[in-house]
Parts: sequence; structure tokens; C-alpha cells
Amino acid sequence: MVQAYLDCRLTKRRSAGALQFEQRQEGHLAELHADLSAGSYQPGRSICFVITRPRPREVWAAPFRDRIVHHLLYNRIGAAVERTFIADSCACIPGRGTLYAARRLEAKVRSLTENWKRPGFYLKLDIANFFVSIHKPTLAGQIAARVAEPWWRDLALSILFHDPRPGALYRSPAALMARVPPHKRLGERDADHGLPIGNLSSQFFANIHLDALDQFVKHRLRARHYIRYVDDMVLLHQDPGQLNAWRAAIAEFLRDRLRLALNDSKAILQPIPRGVDFAGQVIKPCRRTLRRRTYNQALARRAAVDAGDVLTTANSYFGLLRQTTHSHRDRARLANLARRRGHAVDHPLTKAYA
Repeated sequence: MVQAYLDCRLTKRRSAGALQFEQRQEGHLAELHADLSAGSYQPGRSICFVITRPRPREVWAAPFRDRIVHHLLYNRIGAAVERTFIADSCACIPGRGTLYAARRLEAKVRSLTENWKRPGFYLKLDIANFFVSIHKPTLAGQIAARVAEPWWRDLALSILFHDPRPGALYRSPAALMARVPPHKRLGERDADHGLPIGNLSSQFFANIHLDALDQFVKHRLRARHYIRYVDDMVLLHQDPGQLNAWRAAIAEFLRDRLRLALNDSKAILQPIPRGVDFAGQVIKPCRRTLRRRTYNQALARRAAVDAGDVLTTANSYFGLLRQTTHSHRDRARLANLARRRGHAVDHPLTKAYA
């Protein structure tokens, strides 16, 4: 439990909940341990707020005490469960972030096209309203099949079926909350559907849920070149007809087995040389670049932020650009903006200084 607490506060130490917990951390941990041991643990009041980038959506933040429980559960069962995932399942898994996903897809593209010498096509699919559409009873069966220890299984299921909406504290103004489309709101779903976006447990449970899809695509459809990042997936093949057949099979599997649906408006089938947009990067012949929309937002934010946030914002986007293979021109433009705002930039154009 102490390790779970340390993991939880790693990036949240300055938050109000973390500071309050730390004032009497040993006593709070002892009380939490007693509640869990006695079976009397109950999740607390969640906080809901809206973020606007890249588009408006709800975020649900569990209390700091509950976040410790999420880390406790993940530290116990996470590694064993994730070892059963395919290597092409990315996001919310240690070592499998956006850079891992982009590099792995680039390797698959090179393999299919023989280093861009042969033609090929890609199919990009997205699950409609993924987190708020997850069917909890179906996911509960998947969790129960993977977690053998009864106490830990019961804890996972209690977290899964906890409804954060009753008594939730809404931090964003009503006008901002209204910007979230109704079909993307957790509050518009019944009790058997939806996971709160923002919790470690939700990310972990989502990967368990979609592992069934990964296994189906890899072992039943035998799609060799496939990769998934959360609910975005890409398949590669020389024949666009085969990709369309796989799309129909995936849609049927999601509907019948997981009670999910593809977002047909976001499905893309195109020749690979036009560029595959995935995990924030665009893979084109012999290069990986940052998505143009992300880069244009970086320039706009960099020019508009307050003086105190200029350095942090610039280095954040320098970090994104360092993950690509062809970004010198983009880094130069970002560096010029930083210099005009009174900051120095190192010679390789990778970091800004006060």
C-alpha cells in the first residue's frame, strides 16, 4: 500500500488532495488498509470537469484516497494481465506510449511495402464513443476470467461497478459542461454502461476489454500488420478488398461480443504513401512527422500563453518534435518563437531555457 501511495503521488504531489493526505499519511494509509481488510471500503466523491483540447469531453477525477486503491490493484494484477496482451496493443502500458506505437507502425509499413518499394493500403478504424459505451457486465466477465485471487477480483469488480455520478462535484461552468455532446457524456448512460475517463483503473480495464478484439484480429482474421492505440486501430494490406472484408468482420465482432460499434465517419481507407496519421504522428515515405494540426496548435499556444508558461509550453512541444524523424524546420520555427519571447534555445533546437 505504501508503494501504491508513492506511485499515486508521483505526479499529483502538489494537488490539494495529495497535500491533505500527506499531512497524516501514515494514519490515512492505516485507515485505508483497515477498510480494505474489513471489506468496508467505499469510493469517495468524484470531481468532474471538462477539457477542450482536442475537443470538449468530460474528465472524472477520483479522490486521492481512491487513486491509491487503483494503483494498489494495478500493481498487484497489472503486470500478469498485460503479459497476455499482444505486442501491438499500445497506450497505458509501461513502455508502450505514442512513440512506441508510431515506431511499431512504421516498421510494419516498411515490412509490407519492402521499404516503400511496393504499393499498399491502410485501414484506420475508431470505436464510437468508446469509454462511455463499454458494457460493464461484459467487462466484468473478462476481469473475472483473468484474476484468480478472490479478494483482488472482488476489489476490481467493486471499482468497475462504482458509479461516480451520484454526489459528484462539477468543477466546470454549466456552459462549458454543455459543450460536451450528449452521446459523449457519462451522465447520459445507464448504470451498466460507461467508464469514467481519467482514472488509472479505467485505462487498465479498457485494455482488458479490447484484448478480445486484438486476439480476434490477430488469430482469427490472421491480420499480420495490425496495431491498436486505445480505441484507434490500423490494419495494413496490399489488397483494399481484404481490408474492407476485415472491417466488416471487426464491426460484427464488436457488435456481437463487446456491444460496441465502429465510428463509420472516421473510417479511412487510403494508399499508404499518402501518409498514415496515428498516435499523433504521420508516417510517410521514409519519414515520421508531427501531425500538422498538433503543430499548428503548438505555434498558436506558444504565441498566446502568458510569460510564465512560455518555457513549459515550448519544452513540451520540443519533446513531441524530438520523437519524430523529420522535424528540423518545425523545431526552428518553434525556436524562433521562443527567442522572440525572451528565451534561449540550445543548438540542436531541442530545449528552451530561461
